Amino acid sequence: MSEQLKYLVDQLNKEPFNKSYNLISFDALEGHQLLQILNDVFAEINPQNKMDIREEEADQTAVRMMGTLKVLKYVPKEDPSQFRQGLVTGDKLVIHPILQWLLKRIPDLKKRAYLAKYLVKVEVPEEFMADDMVAEIYTQYEGLVDTFKLLHKEAERLRNSTFSTSEIRKDINQMEEEKEQLVKRIERLKKKVETVPNHERMLEIARNYRKETERESTIAQQKLEQKNQLLHAEQRYQRTIHSLKDLKQTTAGASADGLIKKLEEENKVNAYLCQEKLPKEIEAKRKTVQDLQRVISEPAMGQSDLDELDKKIRAVNAEINQLIEKRMMRNDPIDDKLSLFRQQASIIARKKEAAAEVLSETKEELQACQREVREKREQAKSVQGEEVLKGDDFKRYVNKLRGKSTVYKKKRQELAELRAEYGVLSRTEEILKQRDGQVSYALSHLEAKKGVSGYQDTQEELEKVSTIKSELDEMKGKTLEDMSEMVRKLTQTIANKKSALAPVIKELRPLRQRCQEIQQVYDEKKAQYDTMAAGLESNRSKLEQEVRAYREECAQEESRFHYLNCMTKIIELQQQRVADEMKAYVSSDPQEKKKAFREQYTRKIQEQENLGKGLREKQKAVRESHGPSMRQMKMWKDFEMLMDCKRQCLQKEQNQPDSGTVIRDDGGEDRLVL
Repeated sequence: MSEQLKYLVDQLNKEPFNKSYNLISFDALEGHQLLQILNDVFAEINPQNKMDIREEEADQTAVRMMGTLKVLKYVPKEDPSQFRQGLVTGDKLVIHPILQWLLKRIPDLKKRAYLAKYLVKVEVPEEFMADDMVAEIYTQYEGLVDTFKLLHKEAERLRNSTFSTSEIRKDINQMEEEKEQLVKRIERLKKKVETVPNHERMLEIARNYRKETERESTIAQQKLEQKNQLLHAEQRYQRTIHSLKDLKQTTAGASADGLIKKLEEENKVNAYLCQEKLPKEIEAKRKTVQDLQRVISEPAMGQSDLDELDKKIRAVNAEINQLIEKRMMRNDPIDDKLSLFRQQASIIARKKEAAAEVLSETKEELQACQREVREKREQAKSVQGEEVLKGDDFKRYVNKLRGKSTVYKKKRQELAELRAEYGVLSRTEEILKQRDGQVSYALSHLEAKKGVSGYQDTQEELEKVSTIKSELDEMKGKTLEDMSEMVRKLTQTIANKKSALAPVIKELRPLRQRCQEIQQVYDEKKAQYDTMAAGLESNRSKLEQEVRAYREECAQEESRFHYLNCMTKIIELQQQRVADEMKAYVSSDPQEKKKAFREQYTRKIQEQENLGKGLREKQKAVRESHGPSMRQMKMWKDFEMLMDCKRQCLQKEQNQPDSGTVIRDDGGEDRLVL
């Protein structure tokens, strides 16, 4: 389970999902969140599933997801009823295996979803197929589906083909060379034919022969189409016969009252579907379309618009919560009675919707079973009464199939080797053809030089005609012998099969009758079991809802108990601290008093006051000495400027010795004389 969770978290954190889960947060997700993640994976496979499941009803979400899983051919390991219920409620044991299966096969499932859009056939009831126009349209639809299959296979083959542009260009050049050779050969043949008497009449005969062959091919195509139409008509006839037999079987042994009751029940069900269920679905679709059109018509929204919408949503939710609280505080008994009836009505409506869904599913299963029965009947008709193998005969048949499978594998390997050899030989043949064309071209030039042009072509045509005649004679003889031998073998095989199957068919007739009786008993028991299982399932769902409510209440009370317990422990600790403080404050021991918080805080306050007093005295001294100090600093700066000026003058004097004479007088002063 841990490996599964780790794989799911790793895959969901990657492109294109870009989730930010870890093992704990992913495991703590609720049912609707898991269903939203599953819907996101479905949307990655098929963009039609892209939506918010909160905007869709739960039963519609379950039906849509079941249909998607059915198209993707997911086979659940659980019981179908448990699987369906787990999918509706978002159970981890059901959702996690589905996610793991989907995430491992996303590319293949994308292709399958794309093909299912065109290959899943529309189910048409049998009573509508009796109409010729509907049947004809359905046959056209099946033909279009088959055409799509062929085109898709061709597209896949072209995508997977390994042809390169260089090879294609080489082939085009080779074809152009062959075209030139053919044109030259045709010109030579025209020159030869012109010398033959009555050549125009012979050409006319050849032209008529080609037209007749083309006409024969078109007639064969029309014949094939008519055979297909005849086959479809026979299939429609067989379907009508089967539907008539089914109607006779349903009405056999039934009274008029029973038929009327059955028709009334069907009428009620159809009326419910047409008057209640389908209008709701149509209205929901229309509402969705209107919302989408309104969203499309509005301009693009920025982040500020989204923030305003979020604020409005929060305000509306708060108002809804206030109204719910007011309603709960009011607690009107009349409203309580009405709520009980409303609850019962909603339960009955849900049951009716569930029954309608079950009815639609059973109808789909019935149609699938009917199709399978028709296919089995057609297979049985083609087999013409083969025996049903049982016990040792079946084991021998399985062993025989295994032997055939080994032989098939060997033959397939040989076929692969032959295909590889065929590729080599085909390439060799192409090379030899190229060389042959070059040699024939050179030979034709040589013949033209020597004056015997066309000799080689005439010789080749004579040899071809002789070889074709000998081959046709051999093929005629072999074909007659093979046909006679095949007819003899077929007649012998048919006789042996009839003689071998006669006793088995006699034994099979009473067994079929007994099987029908047992099938009737089984159907009755199955109906009883289904009714009992439905009742138990409804009781079990009610009990599960009650247990879930009790568990939630228990969890709330338990969390409240732990919260109150923690609060009492905190208050006890605070009371203990207060008691210790009072004890230390009242005690006569000075050491104990020092431990009290009051003494400690008083001492710290005194220290801070003393420190503040010293700082204030320092501030006062600084203020008093600030003016003289500033004047002294200004005088010092002026002195520095004066000394810099003298130094500069002295440097100028030293740099200009001849500009004047320095005279020292008796007083010891230096004077500058210009």
